[in-house]
Amino acid sequence: MALRRIAVAAASAMLVATIVFAANAHPAYAADKVDCDAVMNELHSGKHAKEVATDLSISISSVYRCDRKANAAAKAATKTSLQAQTGRKVRVHPMASPAAAPSPAMSK
Repeated sequence: MALRRIAVAAASAMLVATIVFAANAHPAYAADKVDCDAVMNELHSGKHAKEVATDLSISISSVYRCDRKANAAAKAATKTSLQAQTGRKVRVHPMASPAAAPSPAMSK
């Protein structure tokens, strides 16, 4: 009877330890391993996405993912710089260029 209690306690301890270690494990995704700076340099040099993917040995979807991340970062930077210039929240339309935004001098 005592041996059975010890076996149940040991099995429970191993189960708890497995759950704790599994909860702390961080999965590694391939997106973390792609050098987006190198991808963007290649894209800005005039190469197509398929050529960049072949040259850097990554998938085409990784090239597009880096492009989306760069566009989102540029959009966020534009939005925050316009907010700093005007002192208020500014709505930037997706296709509007930063030059099309009203300047602070025109609002006076």
